[in-house]
Amino acid sequence: MYTERERRMIRESLLARGQADTRLSGGAVTGSAAADREDTWSDIDLAFGVAGDLAPVLAGWTAHMYEVHGAIHHMDIQAGSWIYRVFLLANGLQVDLAFVPAADFRPLAPAFRLVFGEAGEAVDAPAAQPQGLIDFAWLYALHVRSAVARGHYWQAEYMISALRDNVISLACLRLGLPSAYGKGAHGLPVDITDGLRGALVTRLDAEELARAYGVAVAAYLREVALVDAGLAARLEPVLTAACETS
Repeated sequence: MYTERERRMIRESLLARGQADTRLSGGAVTGSAAADREDTWSDIDLAFGVAGDLAPVLAGWTAHMYEVHGAIHHMDIQAGSWIYRVFLLANGLQVDLAFVPAADFRPLAPAFRLVFGEAGEAVDAPAAQPQGLIDFAWLYALHVRSAVARGHYWQAEYMISALRDNVISLACLRLGLPSAYGKGAHGLPVDITDGLRGALVTRLDAEELARAYGVAVAAYLREVALVDAGLAARLEPVLTAACETS
């Protein structure tokens, strides 16, 4: 496990390397450190503008992370012109390095502290929309019925958990909390979180799965009704029948 001192030293080393890299137009600290919310478990989030071709810059920084900082694996997440290269270090530290063409290097969220170079004017990221969460949730709900009927209890539990997670994300979105990856779940009112406790599956049998499913569906329909009451009314008989069949 990494220490806070190790994390700070790695971040400072990466920023120093970035400042010396003439291919970069700017560098910034993002995430919890930029928002003064860093704690023992925080990772490193940095963003860089690239003046030329991204490919050699990505290749060079990737090699550096493996050779100098002990990376054991990495993955990419692409959003528009941004590439987020996410590294896992041997000490358990996650390091997120974002690269974008210089013309698009700008704050996309309040948690952005420019360290060197230049950045464009801040732009608001598109607001998260509930419809995708709503749509995937009813798909998850529908698959519980067939999974239980086939005796695929682990799949049924998986689908109930996914349904419950989407309910949490919908509630977070509605209340202005971070809705991705459960980041805002701890800020939900207790009447929501306590109500969802019953959607936790405690054993793998048809009766228990149906019980937990019923709780999750009821919570889901309440959230949908706050977005689209007509859709909630159309979904209710179908999803409730799935619960009864289970």
